[in-house]
Amino acid sequence: MTAARKVVAGLFVSLDGVVEAPEAWHFPYMNDEMGAAVGQMHAEADTMVMGRVTYEAFAGVWPHRTGPMADAINGIRKLVASTTLQEPGWNNATVIDGDVIAAVKDLKQQPGRNINLSGSIGLTRALLEAGLLDELRLLVHPIVLGAGQRLFPDGNRQVPLALVRSATFSTGVLDLTYQPA
Repeated sequence: MTAARKVVAGLFVSLDGVVEAPEAWHFPYMNDEMGAAVGQMHAEADTMVMGRVTYEAFAGVWPHRTGPMADAINGIRKLVASTTLQEPGWNNATVIDGDVIAAVKDLKQQPGRNINLSGSIGLTRALLEAGLLDELRLLVHPIVLGAGQRLFPDGNRQVPLALVRSATFSTGVLDLTYQPA
């Protein structure tokens, strides 16, 4: 019996927990260290699961880019959790038909490498609550935004996590990996 695949969520987050619209605040902190960390995450995966909003943002940018990161994102199998998107129209992309939690549970049992989530805040929360998220990788930026959608809003149930790896980049970004405790 082969080991189940890992579901790994990677998010850019501000010091005050905001994960919304990182394209508006993240790039001043982007450097080779962060590029290597994000690149490693993509290299360890063969499937990416995204919500529709994240998918549309990625599909609007990455097909028009080249280079190692773009090649990885453009070439990877992409599954979109959406009830409204019909035709994804991007290389290796399909819409998950039906129950996303059941689909991810099934994916974990299939052979392959990691299953990544990038962005997709609601999907990340749902998979964490369902016990399907194996790693939560947060790139915590040293900026307080004061407003925006937070990864864990008030009212979430308690989910104990264990810090299993940490690194600090020269920009002050913390690279933190958590697993369910």
